[in-house]
Amino acid sequence: MESVLNALHYAGIIFLVIMVFNLMILVHEWGHFLAARWRGLKVDKFQIWFGAPIWKKTYNGVQYGLGWIPAGGFVALPQMAPMEAIEGGSGEREQLPPISPLDKIIVAFAGPLFSFMLACLFAIVVFNVGKPEQEGMVTTTIGWVAPDSNAAKGGLKPGDKILEIDGRPVKTFGGLVDSVRWNVVSSENNPIPFLVERPGEPKPLLIPVTAEIVEKEKGSFFSFLFKRKQLREVGIAGKQTPMVAGTQENSPAAEAGIQATDLITSVDGKELLSLYQLGDYIEKNPSKPLELGILRDKGKPTEKQLTVNVTPRQPDIRPDDDKGRQLIGVIWDQNGLRQISHPRPWTQIRDALKTMGATISAIVSRKSEINMGHLSGPIGIGRAYYTLLDDPYGLQRVLWFSVVLNVNLAVMNLLPFPVLDGGHITMALFEWIRRRPINIRILEVVQMACVFLLLGFMVFVSMKDAGDMVGSGGKGDKREPKQEYRFLPANQRQTAAPAPGQ
Repeated sequence: MESVLNALHYAGIIFLVIMVFNLMILVHEWGHFLAARWRGLKVDKFQIWFGAPIWKKTYNGVQYGLGWIPAGGFVALPQMAPMEAIEGGSGEREQLPPISPLDKIIVAFAGPLFSFMLACLFAIVVFNVGKPEQEGMVTTTIGWVAPDSNAAKGGLKPGDKILEIDGRPVKTFGGLVDSVRWNVVSSENNPIPFLVERPGEPKPLLIPVTAEIVEKEKGSFFSFLFKRKQLREVGIAGKQTPMVAGTQENSPAAEAGIQATDLITSVDGKELLSLYQLGDYIEKNPSKPLELGILRDKGKPTEKQLTVNVTPRQPDIRPDDDKGRQLIGVIWDQNGLRQISHPRPWTQIRDALKTMGATISAIVSRKSEINMGHLSGPIGIGRAYYTLLDDPYGLQRVLWFSVVLNVNLAVMNLLPFPVLDGGHITMALFEWIRRRPINIRILEVVQMACVFLLLGFMVFVSMKDAGDMVGSGGKGDKREPKQEYRFLPANQRQTAAPAPGQ
C-alpha cells in the first residue's frame, strides 16, 4: 500500500510539473494568437510543443495541436517570417496580403508581454501567500569555513558578516544576483576581495580570498558531453542554526530526549552557527559528554529553552570503511529553520530582471567562467519544478520560481535572434526603415539556419540537464549498497555481532 501511495505522490508531482510548464507556454503563445486576431492576420496553427502533432483538432479554421518534442510552442502565422522547420509546414505558401511592419512588431511583442504579465500575476500571488526562506540563505553571516579551504587560508572566520564582494554589496548568502554565491562564481577577479564586519574589530576588514574550481571527477568523454563545468567556490556556508529532522533509534540523541524540529543553539556554552561546526566539535572532542542548548517549539506558545547532556559514541553497526567516527545519532534537516516572507511584486520582478541581465553579461564576458553550458532547457526546468514541488512548501516555492522563469522567458524571447520574437521585431524594424520587405529567399535561409542553431542549443543544454539527473560518472554506480550506521538497545550492544570489516 505504501508503494502505491508513493507512486501516486510522484505521479501527481510529475502531472503538476507538466501543467505548470505548459501553462507558461500556453500564455506566451496565447499572446501571439490574440494579437494576430486583433491585427487581422491569418492563423494556421496554435500548437504546444514542437514537431509533428501527436494530437490535433481544427476549429474555426485554426489547427490546434500538441507536438511530440516537449519544448516550447508556436502560433503559425504565414504572413510573418516563414518557420516551416519548427511549425511542420509543407513549404507551399498561400498567397496572402502583406502585413505592415507595425503589425509584425505588435504580434511578436505580444508573446513576451503576456509572459511578463503572467510573471506579474505570480508575483502578486507570492506577495499574498508568502515565500519560504531558509535561515542559511537569507543571511550574509558566515556560519562555517571548511578546514584547509581558500576561505580559511585567506582569513575568513565563522561569525564574519560579509558586507561586499568585489566592491558590490551583498544582501543574502544564496539566491539571486545580490548574493554571496553569485558574486563568487561570477567574479572576474582572483583573489576576490571580501569586505567583512568581524565582532570585536573596530572597522570592516578587507580580505582577499582565492576562488577555485573543485573538480569532483576526472575528465572523460561522458563528462565532456553531459557534465557542466564546475563553478568557483571558496569553502564557506551561511549561518544556520542546526535543526533536527529526527533521531536514530537507540542513539545518544534519542536517549537524551532530542526531538524533531529542535534547534541546537549551542554546544558547551558556545553558539552554533552551523551543523558542520557541531560535527567538527564532536570529532575534536571524542567521547566527551556534551551540553547542548536546545530551543524547542520556536515561535509557538510552548516555546522553551532546554539544556540536554549527550555523549557521542560509535554506532554499533557501521560501514566497512568507517574510521571510528563518534556520533550522537541526529538526522539533520538540511533546509533548517524557514520563515515566510512577503516580497513586494515589483521587488520580485526587479530581482528577476537583474538576474537575467547579470546572467547574460556573465555568459558573454570573456573573463567569466559562466558559459552556455550552465543554462538549462525543458528537462532542467522540469526537474527544478519537480524538486520544488516535492517539498512541504512546494506550492509557494513553485509560484516564486515561476515569477523568475516567466521573466526569463520574456527577456530571452526579446533577444534580437531570428526565430525568437526579438528577431521578428528586429526584421520588422529593418523592413520599416527600408520601406520594403526583406527578400523571402534570404529570409528563409536565415530562418532555417537559426532554427538548426536553436535546436542544436536545445540538444546541448538537454544533454547537460540529463547529466545532472544521472549523476557523476557515465557507467553507473556498481558498488554494493552502502551500509548504514545503526545503534542497538543497551542490552544488545555487548553481544551484537560486529559489522564486516570491524
